This record gives sequence, structure tokens and C-alpha cells, in this order.
Amino acid sequence: MADARQVLMVAYHYPPCFGTSGVLRTLKFSRYLPEAGWHPIVLSAHPRAYETTRADQLRELPRTVVIQRAFALDAKRHLAIRGRTAGWLTLPDRWASWWLGAVPLGVRLVRRHRPGVLWSTFPIATAHLIASTLHARTGIPWVADFRDPMTEDDYPLDPRLHRVYRWIERRCVQRASRLVFTTESTRDMYLKRYPDLPAERCVVISNGYDEEDFRGLPARPSRPMPRPLRLVHSGLIYQSERDPRPLFRAIARLKQTLGLSAETMRLDLRAPGAAAYYERLIADLGIADVVHVLTSLPYREALADSSTADALLLLQDASCNRQIPAKAYEYIRLGRPILALTSADGDTAALLRQTGGATVLDLRDEEAIVAGLPRFLDGLRADRHPVPSAGAVTRFARHVQAAELATLLSSVADDPRSARGSIR
Repeated sequence: MADARQVLMVAYHYPPCFGTSGVLRTLKFSRYLPEAGWHPIVLSAHPRAYETTRADQLRELPRTVVIQRAFALDAKRHLAIRGRTAGWLTLPDRWASWWLGAVPLGVRLVRRHRPGVLWSTFPIATAHLIASTLHARTGIPWVADFRDPMTEDDYPLDPRLHRVYRWIERRCVQRASRLVFTTESTRDMYLKRYPDLPAERCVVISNGYDEEDFRGLPARPSRPMPRPLRLVHSGLIYQSERDPRPLFRAIARLKQTLGLSAETMRLDLRAPGAAAYYERLIADLGIADVVHVLTSLPYREALADSSTADALLLLQDASCNRQIPAKAYEYIRLGRPILALTSADGDTAALLRQTGGATVLDLRDEEAIVAGLPRFLDGLRADRHPVPSAGAVTRFARHVQAAELATLLSSVADDPRSARGSIR
């Protein structure tokens, strides 16, 4: 009989994978679930499949957690011929080969450890395919986690990929005992899309922050002195979902009209990706003295760098209204003023309204940024811009979310209606 206190977690993003905040969700769950009575077995991919690796987060891997890495290739890098990859090798994603290694390894892990629940996490769609196959072969109940919505009407844009994603999504809806989402609006969208899906099978467990990551960080700056106000954006800036061009143009205009300069403001873009592209935009607009593209830092060092900023910049397009960037939770925990360029109707703005401490302007509205950025900077200089409420922020701590997941796993494992059976 399966041990109802072990969970097999299928997750592509796991240290030493680097460059995506998705690593943190599984890493922190695996770290804090044991405190809530659940012992994770992590089934991840061989590090060769990761575009970028970094060893600094390996020290956070829990010693008591079993971690197994299955054969996996990145079709774009490992299976390309003359720089081109056959399309079928990238469905549902570039790491589809992971399924070949993960399914037999997963069956062996089930036989050895007898987990009570399977758990898998998107946005690497192959993870859900692996869990679906293991569920079919073992009868162990399955929880499907969606860090982002898997499909929307206009996502993915490629019609073939959209069909494949929607097929995998339907398998999750049909076979998983629970669907976990990170925002209420995504949960509502899925309930509307699948009218026969019982609401009690859909649960929200948000992203968050780990209190341990913030211990010993530099104290926040005192009242700004006669020096440039420093704003920091930490992490990737996707060209479509976080397009900074309206902000860049607004800064260029403010240099001409209000005397914005390197003596009054500095904007640091820490590891935004596509560095050459952003540096070219910045140079063409003549704002290279104000806006700087910086290299990546290890996670803790990046947090320390952000903690010394006068304010933190958040970018999120209206096309991602049902998503909240993981960095938003780090920002609110850092307790610094936030300039959020996002839609007022989205979940990111809703989170910031709950916690306070943010000025929200529309990312696409250059005129609104031209009008609002000087007021934001004036508030910083006068030390009168609010900061996030510590009391409102604590509910997003990772150990709180792990306890929520543990409760969910127990309800699935103890539910006689959950699919169970012998290992086939």
C-alpha cells in the first residue's frame, strides 16, 4: 500500500537550472513540505537539458529529499541539424525527450518509495505528460500544478502548439484529482472553459517568497540624500510580455522636458536577457547615462542588490493579466516602494493593492508614464511614498504555501474517490 506521506514531484525546473523564477516554486515546496508531514521525491531532468546552470542554489536542496534526474535533451541545441530542428521534436516543447527517460525512472521510483500522490508543474508541458502517464500506469492520484495558464484564446500563437497544449490540458482536467493555480482569475477561467469541472477540484496556491532568503540582507537605505535615485528591475524582461519601450521613450522625453539626468535617477536592469537588444534601444534613445543593463548575480546577491535600491520596477503587460511575476512577491517582501507598469485590471495590480506600497501605471501608456514617473520620483525624494505592509505580505511566505499544499495532498491521498491501483 502506498505511503500517504510521500509525494513524487515531476518538475523540469529545479537547481542547478538557472534563469527562471519557476525553479523556486518546486524548490521551496520540496524544502518546506517535510515540515508539514510530506516527504518529496523530486523527478527532474538531466542538467544537460538546461540552457543555463548555476551551482549557488544547490546548497538549498534539502538533504532528506530524494532527487532523481532523468535523461533529457534540448531539441533546439542537441537535435538540430545545420541550426534547424524538426518541428515534431519540439512538441509539446523542446524537452519532449524527457518523457522517454522520466517515465521508466518514475515507475522505478514509485515501486521503491510508494508515494501517495503524484504532483507535476507547468509551464514545461512535458512534465504533465509524464505525470499523466505515471498516473495511468500506477493508479496513484495526481495533482496538476499550473504556474501559468496552459492555454488562452490567443496563446500559444502557433495553432499546432495550441492544439497540443489544449489536448494536454484536457487530460489534466479529466484525470487529475486536483488542479492548482496561482491566481483566482486563472481558476475562474478554467472553470468557465470546462463547465463540467467541479469547483472543489480547483485550488489556488499562489507564488511567494522564502523568509530565509531575506535574512541578513542589507538594511534599506535611509532618507534619500543628494544622489541619483536608484530604481532596479531584477530578472528577465520578455520583449512581448514586458516591453519596456514606452518606459524608455518616456525617460527620453523627460530628459528633454524636465531635465531628468544621471544626477537625478539611475535605472538598473539586472539580467534582463537579450542584453544587446536592450542596450541598442537605450543607446538609440540617448538614455544610456540613465538606464543601465547589468549582468546576472547569484540569487541571494541579486536580492541584496535589490534591497539597497530606492525603488523597484515591475513590468507586466495586460496580455498577462492572469499571471503575477514571481519577483512581485520578492519585491513586496523587500519592503521598498514599487513602480509597477502593468494593467490596473490584472492580478499583479490586485496583489499590489492588497499589500500597498506601489504606484501602478499602464505599461503601454507612454503618456501616463511621462506624467506619473516624476510624481513617483518626487515621492521617493521626500520619503513619503508608501511601502508594502509587512502584515499583508506575510501570507505569501513559502512555508505557508507549503502547508496549504500539504493539506491538499492529504485530502487527495485520503479521498477514496481518488484513482488508485497496482503498479503496471
